[in-house]
Amino acid sequence: MHLIWPAEHARPIDDDELERLYTYPDRERWLAVNFVASADGAVEVGGLARPLSTPPDRKVLRLGSDLADVLLIGANTAMVEGFRGVHPDPDTLGRRRRHGLADVPPTAVVSTGRTLPADAPVITRARVPTIVLTCASVPVPTRRAWQEAGADVVVAGEDTVDLAAAVCALTRRGLRRIDCEGGPHLFGALTAAGLVDELRLTVSPLLTAGPAGRIATGPPTPPTGLRLATALAEDDTLLLRYLTPSR
Repeated sequence: MHLIWPAEHARPIDDDELERLYTYPDRERWLAVNFVASADGAVEVGGLARPLSTPPDRKVLRLGSDLADVLLIGANTAMVEGFRGVHPDPDTLGRRRRHGLADVPPTAVVSTGRTLPADAPVITRARVPTIVLTCASVPVPTRRAWQEAGADVVVAGEDTVDLAAAVCALTRRGLRRIDCEGGPHLFGALTAAGLVDELRLTVSPLLTAGPAGRIATGPPTPPTGLRLATALAEDDTLLLRYLTPSR
């Protein structure tokens, strides 16, 4: 893998330096959003992000979760992608222990109740209890069913999930390194709430055309300028890290 930005430091890098680049800063809270998109901007192929992924993308996506305190994901994305939480292999365990992290990071799922059944794999197949971030308007029986299935339910907001309050609930639990893995609606809402610190974007060397959406959706928000922190290239894949203005 080659570091190509900052230009004055352009050079090949090894896995140890790659890990250092993707380590979360020592801040009170850091929320990084991960996405892969085709070169023509598609966020999915056939309804899934997986066909866009490449080996370099999977390498940095794994670093994002390996070095995080918690994974944050939208309920619809968790269901569509069949997400079942982190099941660490020996490499992941070794990396997390070197960084003083718990062996298994929990997954926090944002849901208003419509697309997250109690038997969802992200709840029933997770190694540690999944945190469901929801709102007061979700019926009590739905919330109780999540709890009975093993989830830790956190109510943040009344009619919709108050993401600022939800993120605060995570940080109060010591889960301050937050790795968001989609989807586009959650990314759009996090952006609107001013909660994103870093965007980790993989540009996949594919052209797909078609009706696929973009990496962030939702009501329009004022454009936010980004600062390019690093750019890496490997096997025609471009790996970008952007920081928001306050970072």
